Order: sequence, then C-alpha cells, then structure tokens
Amino acid sequence: MKVRQTLVTLATALLAAACTAPAEITQAPSPAPTCALPATITPAPSYTPPADEVVADEPTALYMLALTWAPEECHARAGDPDYATQCRTNAFGFVVHGLWPNGAQRRHPRYCGPAPAISPATVRRHSCMTPSPVMLQHEWAAHGTCGWETPEAYFEQAADLWDDVRQPVLSSTTMTAGAVRDAFVAANPWMKREGIYIKTVEGDRLMDVRVCYDLRYWPMACLSIGAPDRVMLTITPKRAG
Repeated sequence: MKVRQTLVTLATALLAAACTAPAEITQAPSPAPTCALPATITPAPSYTPPADEVVADEPTALYMLALTWAPEECHARAGDPDYATQCRTNAFGFVVHGLWPNGAQRRHPRYCGPAPAISPATVRRHSCMTPSPVMLQHEWAAHGTCGWETPEAYFEQAADLWDDVRQPVLSSTTMTAGAVRDAFVAANPWMKREGIYIKTVEGDRLMDVRVCYDLRYWPMACLSIGAPDRVMLTITPKRAG
C-alpha cells in the first residue's frame, strides 16, 4: 500500500495543477485522526455468534474497507458508554467500521473460526481507528477470522489501508451521493469512483462510505454502489472539538 502512495504522488500533483476541487471539499491534514483515550480501556468479551450468521465456506472475492461517518453513528448512540470515546471526548469525521472479506455475490464470509477476546494493548492501539471495544471485538469475530490468524494481523491490515485514505472534509449538511464520491476521489486519486459504495440510513442520512479492493488490495469496482449519485444525502455535522 505504501508503494501505491508513492506511485500516486506525481498523479496527485498533476491533478492539483490541472483542476480545482469543488468549493465545499477540502482535504484533512492527516490520514487518520489522533484522539483522546481514557487511561484504561476494557476489551469487550468474546461471544458465540448466532448459528445462522456463520458462513465459513464462502471464498473471498474482494475486500471492503467500511468507513462510518461518526457523527451519524453518534446521532443514534450518544448515550452508549461503549461509544464514549467516539461520541463524547472526540470529534471524529470518518472512522473505520471494519475490513470485510466479501463473496462474489450476496453471500459473504462471516464468523469463520474462534475469536478470543482481543488483548488490551491491541484494543488501545486501534481505538483511534475504531473507537469502540465492542465494535473491535465484533469485527475481529465476524470478519477478521475469515482471513487472518490473529486480531493483531487483521487490524494492522485495516490500519494499513486506512493510512492510505485521505478524508475529504464534508462541510455541507446536504450533498448528493455523487458529490461525496467526487470528494473521495479528489482527495484520493488512486480510488476508483465506481469502487465507492455509499450506505444510508432512514431519511437518506449518510452512514458509511465503503471502498472496494481486489485480493491484492488494489482498488476495484464494487459489485454495487449503494446510494446512486443522484440521491441527496443528509450529513450530520461533526461535533465541535
């Protein structure tokens, strides 16, 4: 992934010289936020998944890096103690929901093996990327076990991909899904526009932006794109930080 960053440096410079991004789009100063963490973070316990959610025999055809718009998550979970780091003590934009091995159709690998509780050190290391111990444990159990031997290996792969993503600043409370895709491509020229899936929740509120990769972790077109370009999204503003 670092090689790709080097390869796109020249392309980025040429793009900047050739065109000007829309006025509502600016680029964040760093690839991932730093954040305030509590002195102690307690890992979530391991759990037994529902039997009907176990899909251990589906081959991986591609990967999705799912990025959640934290202000929208906090719109629903502000009172949840597990989301205190995300929703009370920090002012995140996008955070990593998870790295997902996906199947070639609608059936995807899930819960492919045992998922013991993540160590406190690993939870802390990745709590500015995915600021929820419960979500970290869930992502390791549901997705990490379908391609990685340890939670450390899984989250390091997710962090490597996340480090390559430059977050566009979504400064308007309404944008079309197409404008959001354009924002990501403007900030990340290596991305494929058709490789950006947008998930909404009730009322066409922006929830996730998901980036698709092939099995070598190179960008590829997603099998579907979620919200079409024409859909006008409501974007919950970031909290003041």
